[in-house]
Amino acid sequence: MAKLLYVESSPRKERSTSIAVARAFLEVYQATNPGDTIDKIDLWNFPMPEFDGPALEAKYAILHRKNPSVEQEAAWKTIVDIFERFASADKYLISLPMWNFGVPYKFKQFVDILTQPGLAFRFSHETGYTGLVTNRPVTVIYARGSEYPEGSDLQRLDLQRRYVDLWLGFIGFREIESIVVEPTLDPDRSEKAKRVAIETAREDAAVF
Repeated sequence: MAKLLYVESSPRKERSTSIAVARAFLEVYQATNPGDTIDKIDLWNFPMPEFDGPALEAKYAILHRKNPSVEQEAAWKTIVDIFERFASADKYLISLPMWNFGVPYKFKQFVDILTQPGLAFRFSHETGYTGLVTNRPVTVIYARGSEYPEGSDLQRLDLQRRYVDLWLGFIGFREIESIVVEPTLDPDRSEKAKRVAIETAREDAAVF
């Protein structure tokens, strides 16, 4: 029995294209893997600490191999608890809208909390950075209002997928699948794009 962690990043819920595609994925996944557990983190209803003060100082204490204070240890435990929930999964699904060419700030905050030395990665002068979240597949569903085709001038504005691919690779993921829904703001094409993405999601979920 495996555990799939689903990270939901849009506040639009029933009006969200990325969530609609993710729900289609999860429906088929549950039917195909009835014994598996699905853990959902809705980033708009998930308590995330501010990464400042004692939490930030605890990070630097760890980086410099110093002992954190009692206050810093308490703040760090909150970070560790969130990371352990994330790292406890065997598979991952992320649904993500594009905001201002990038990702929603809630998702960025989640990334900043998770990406800690000794948890998500380690560093040595001999080998450089090594991701520690390894041997697990992830599917990312991207929704964006316009199109950002590879090789075009618009591709350089796509800081959404590029950032997420970089982050996932940095912390150790190698099996990364992407489902892109675009353009969601074109009334003549958005429904077709959504239907195609949902069909792709269903096909991918059946073998995930």
